[in-house]
Amino acid sequence: MRLIKKIALFSIVGMLTLSCQEKVAPPTPFGPLPTQKQLDWHELEFYAFVHFTTNTFTNKEWGFGDESPEIFNPTALDTRQWARVVKEAGMKGIILTAKHHDGFCLWPSEYTDHSVERSPWKEGKGDVVRELANACKEYGLKLGLYLSPWDRNHPEYGREDYVTYFRNQLKELLTNYGDVFEMWFDGANGGNGYYGGANETRKINTLEYYDWQTTYDSIYKWSPNTLVWGVGPSEARWIGNEEGFANKTNWSLLRQKDELAGKVHYKEFMSGHEDGERWVPGEADVSIRPGWFYHAVEDDKVKSIGELVDIYYHSVGRNANLLLNLPVDRRGIVHENDEARLKELVAVLKEDFKTELLSKTKASADNVRGGSKKYGVQNVLDDNKETYWATDDTVKTASLEFRFGAPTPVNRILLQEYVKLGQRVRKFNVEAEVNGQWQAIANETTIGYKRILRTDRVTATALKINITDSKASPVISTVQAYNASTLVHAPEVYRNKEGMVEMKAHEEDVIYYTTDGSEPSQASDKFEKPFKLEGSATINAIARNEEEQVNSVMKTVKYGVSKANWKIVSVKGGDKKGAERVIDGNFATTWRTNGNKQLPHEIVIDMGKTNDITGFTYMPQQTGNGLHLVKTYGFYTSNDGKNWTKQSEGEFSNIKHNPILQEKTFNKTKARYLRFVAKSEVEGSTNVSIAEIGIIE
Repeated sequence: MRLIKKIALFSIVGMLTLSCQEKVAPPTPFGPLPTQKQLDWHELEFYAFVHFTTNTFTNKEWGFGDESPEIFNPTALDTRQWARVVKEAGMKGIILTAKHHDGFCLWPSEYTDHSVERSPWKEGKGDVVRELANACKEYGLKLGLYLSPWDRNHPEYGREDYVTYFRNQLKELLTNYGDVFEMWFDGANGGNGYYGGANETRKINTLEYYDWQTTYDSIYKWSPNTLVWGVGPSEARWIGNEEGFANKTNWSLLRQKDELAGKVHYKEFMSGHEDGERWVPGEADVSIRPGWFYHAVEDDKVKSIGELVDIYYHSVGRNANLLLNLPVDRRGIVHENDEARLKELVAVLKEDFKTELLSKTKASADNVRGGSKKYGVQNVLDDNKETYWATDDTVKTASLEFRFGAPTPVNRILLQEYVKLGQRVRKFNVEAEVNGQWQAIANETTIGYKRILRTDRVTATALKINITDSKASPVISTVQAYNASTLVHAPEVYRNKEGMVEMKAHEEDVIYYTTDGSEPSQASDKFEKPFKLEGSATINAIARNEEEQVNSVMKTVKYGVSKANWKIVSVKGGDKKGAERVIDGNFATTWRTNGNKQLPHEIVIDMGKTNDITGFTYMPQQTGNGLHLVKTYGFYTSNDGKNWTKQSEGEFSNIKHNPILQEKTFNKTKARYLRFVAKSEVEGSTNVSIAEIGIIE
């Protein structure tokens, strides 16, 4: 009888305990929240951009709008190859430039004949958008589309009729090609263009001209599951640069009302706003090459594996989605060099995240919401995105501890908030127990949808995640740890005007190099001090981590003749002595013209002897406020310094947001003298800056 009573008592206590746990309420949502569409978008994380249009065939970044459809004629266009490359790289979708600023349409639009319908490709019967939609469906990828609001071809741009045209094309794209996961609106709007033959400059108010709210309402009517990015009341934001990285502090919130009123500077997009009133997460866009469109001269300038890995950790690893551009070439396929680099990237990422280390640890927390297992620490290890660890409402600082069964090497920490309930964490740190002592290995700020930390490798018996500041009780869905292999970054190689070569490697890595085009090894020359190399040469170099016996990929740098004999002949718009900086071989030094003098400004250079050249390069100022970038230019050559031949003129497209080395090519010519003319500056200033002028041999 006593036994029966005890059993009954235990049953009642157990039922009461279970009942109490079941009654523990979940945390109340805090602040702006993501929609289901945005949550689905977050989970994509990494997808491809494809820039492809008439620019591919004119060697431009921005077309003027006067290009003939006849030039669009890829010889082996294969969207299935694009999809295969993207799928194998671990990306989840493709966004295609269906229409760029030049106005040429990659589909046979009912509303213009400036399209593939008037091109020789497939005798005018082709449809790139259709082929890509089918390829994405075959490979299980999401389809996204870019439609430039700015159209330098259309005669009505800047007037009311063009907005109707723009919306008609949106409807075509959103109703004829299946599901579109993202519609991408570029911020470049208004300027000079062809405009049906008017050849003039047309400026518009980007925030007012398109009546964005009406445009967005139409999009959601035609395609409710499409997320809209870019200008207007968008559901995701530009990250504020075209380098592919977010700031360490990155809120998914934005003061969008202020943005739409023109009160937010684009650099604020890199961090978002802690006090933002709407969920507008960041998307980091970057090209795998210097330019967005294909240029053969960039075939050897594909970003290194080290650069791409850094981009991944600085975007996906900092609460942003990554949009990586693949400039399809004139054949109509992703170039072999780009594909090879993507294979290297996916191999590194798979190795970095191969073995999760916390799943078998003993986990504990210093606070669990209501003492309920429903919100216990085990939820951060169960690989279930719908479960989470949570604290009591009054607890805004808390710790999670994970104890290994044996000392374990660790150098990656991955965390995720349960963002369905809002983004909460302001600050956190990570500690590792090493030889019985706790030591800090990371001090960070926000987490958001996903945060991935790269730390120094430590051999730890335990890890501790400390939430040190949170806007509301922390809600964490995932904590993981990994021990990634060492990735040695390729060395940096420089040559100055006098032909002195300098090399730099990360930390204590050593450098081996060759100058005869052969592949370097440990048996090659070891870089110890700068050396002179005046003539044309190819330098191949590797960095090596001697402790772990790991090499970097090979860095290849091709040099023409040095600038040792170059000199400045004359300048207009600035001081001659300071102009020496444009030929010193150092991108960190800059010559700036005198803003008191009206443009155009120019500089004349004597190379000291006649050279065969096929183009020129312009490097703009790289750091500081007010870069004063050259927008339009003229470039001339001469053999006597008196009689000049114009070799190139035009604009440095997109230089404002992507101020990289600008390369312009032309037919091979012999010249001794160069004349570079800066005709206009991107912001309309009378100042321009030049870090370096060079030639392409």
